Amino acid sequence: MSKKQHLLNKKLGWSLDERDPKFIESLMPLFGFLYHYYFRVQTSGWENIPPQQKVLLVGSHNGGLAAPDMAMMMYDWFRRFGVEKPVYGLMHPKAWQVSTPLAQMAAKAGAIIAHPKMAYTALRSGASVLVYPGGAEDVFRPHYLRNKIHLAGRQGFIKLALRENVPIVPVISWGAHDTLIVIADCYKVVQQLHEWGMPWLLGIDPEVFPIYLGLPWGLAIGPLPNIPLPVPIYTRVCPPIVFERYGREAASDRYYVDKCYELVVSQMQQELDNLIKLTAKTNSL
Repeated sequence: MSKKQHLLNKKLGWSLDERDPKFIESLMPLFGFLYHYYFRVQTSGWENIPPQQKVLLVGSHNGGLAAPDMAMMMYDWFRRFGVEKPVYGLMHPKAWQVSTPLAQMAAKAGAIIAHPKMAYTALRSGASVLVYPGGAEDVFRPHYLRNKIHLAGRQGFIKLALRENVPIVPVISWGAHDTLIVIADCYKVVQQLHEWGMPWLLGIDPEVFPIYLGLPWGLAIGPLPNIPLPVPIYTRVCPPIVFERYGREAASDRYYVDKCYELVVSQMQQELDNLIKLTAKTNSL
């Protein structure tokens, strides 16, 4: 990576002004094809988003680096609220380092760096924010955990909601775990090899090192880009979660933050369980 590209990457994701509604509009036909014909998405619960209120959308996602359920969720947002209604997605800092062109496209689509400063800035601008707290551990979780909500214990989003006094709206999905089949995560083995001297690819610690079956590689090792298999995806926007207390004091109360986190996880798990049961019942008819 050149010095110029490195400096550009350091700036990308640190401004709300990089979001480009015209660019998003240009992607809508492609997303529409994927939504209606490739993944055949079925969705529900969009009435749970207050039309005039900013919210913190909290999701659990699947499907590797392609994360097709996340993209389809964003398509649903844009076709319901329009590309002008601001929503920003928090993207892991390491994801910005992989490719400058991809990082630029992500920024134009509304991605910002997953840093408290940018999350607070986006909410205070009046925009809604989308966060997937589980990150790489969630999106590459093994196939046997496909029916489990996995936010990896990360509670920063709870503190964000409490400080900014915004409701949390969980967004869940099912089906995208079959767009690639994660067999296992061998990160601990690879981490040990790194400690013995093996360098990280691109100099980036991936945090996960999955073994999976999928396109185009067949059997793949490592967090490689993939082409999602064309399987149906089911998404749901859940009712808002409003906590008893808000403010700085609440956000600084470790016990209370733990309690709020467990409430969010348990409600998301219940919603996912219900979505799976409904999907199975519908498909059996």
